[in-house]
Amino acid sequence: MRPAATAVTAVRAYIGIGGNLGDARATVEDALRRLALLPDTTLSAQSRLYRTAPVDAGGDDYVNAVAQLDTMLTPHTLLAALQTIELAHGRERPYRNAPRTLDLDILSYDDLQFADDVLTLPHPRMAQRAFVLIPLLEIAPDAVIPGIGAARDLLLQVQDQAIELLN
Repeated sequence: MRPAATAVTAVRAYIGIGGNLGDARATVEDALRRLALLPDTTLSAQSRLYRTAPVDAGGDDYVNAVAQLDTMLTPHTLLAALQTIELAHGRERPYRNAPRTLDLDILSYDDLQFADDVLTLPHPRMAQRAFVLIPLLEIAPDAVIPGIGAARDLLLQVQDQAIELLN
């Protein structure tokens, strides 16, 4: 007798999307299209686009968004897929917080709290960034950051960060 197959269920992951080089708006829109094409993954929601000033960096304003994925990819496989999309848009990493054509970050992956040499979950600075919290709350008003708490409770801490909804 063969053992019963174990059902694999999708987990919910939130992806931060941003860019400030080239046609950042078109790049973010293309990244959203590419996220929808990832294997074993469904793009289940996406925020509108926002313009924000760089945080802890120089350069032009960013275009930002957050995507909600339901995926069966492991965190590291998902990260590799995101980096492939970044590379397709010419992403370079000359130094920390350098201006970029595209930045895709796993903000959270279900309720996983995890860290190794290449990935920390949830994203260690997501609770400190208006460009993450506001689009996240647009698509997930009850979002909870694992180990931190309700995302909406963190808005007061980022109220001094300028963010503008794009048309």
